[in-house]
Amino acid sequence: MTPGGGGLADLASADLSGLDPRLADIEFVLASDVDNPLTGPKGAPAVYGPQKGASPDDVATLDAALAHFAKVLEEAIGPKAGEYAASPGAGAAGGIGYGALIIGARFRAGIEVMLDVLGFAPALSRADLVITGEGSLDEQTLHGKAPAGVAAAARAAGKEVVAVCGRLALPPQALGRAGIRRAYPLTEVEPDVAKCIAEAGPILERVAEQIARDYLG
Repeated sequence: MTPGGGGLADLASADLSGLDPRLADIEFVLASDVDNPLTGPKGAPAVYGPQKGASPDDVATLDAALAHFAKVLEEAIGPKAGEYAASPGAGAAGGIGYGALIIGARFRAGIEVMLDVLGFAPALSRADLVITGEGSLDEQTLHGKAPAGVAAAARAAGKEVVAVCGRLALPPQALGRAGIRRAYPLTEVEPDVAKCIAEAGPILERVAEQIARDYLG
């Protein structure tokens, strides 16, 4: 096969009989911050390929190759290979999530795992306001990333949530559905993105002052 994901289009067969039998006795958890399937409009190539420099033709090639890969595995191990390809998290890390599901991993939102590890629930019970954030609040944020997970947990506990971000690409309605009352993009304070990056600290202080005025004043 040729190198890269496109080479999977040349895959003729798959043999998983050499897997270590001890894998069957291990509980694997696929902790992922995205819930994308392997292929399709929301699959790994379509969503993340362009971020890595893939052209539309590259995306089509990669998507077809991964679909073929799943078909070959389906012939090798049965219908569950196709079910896994369509499952949440299969498209994580370019398809590594799919491999984890194939060997029996259980998908769990990465943010849920991290919130458990960090003791988020006890801290949340003491909070009056929850502030979360991300470099860019956009459609990807809504697919299991940290701000969406934090907002969901806070909303379930009846806590208000605001978000701080570098740039905002979501309308108020989408933020509301995610449980975020308001977003504070740095570009609202300083429209020059280059300055936002170079002077993030001072600009964040100004944003924090605004949040304090809005919620403590």
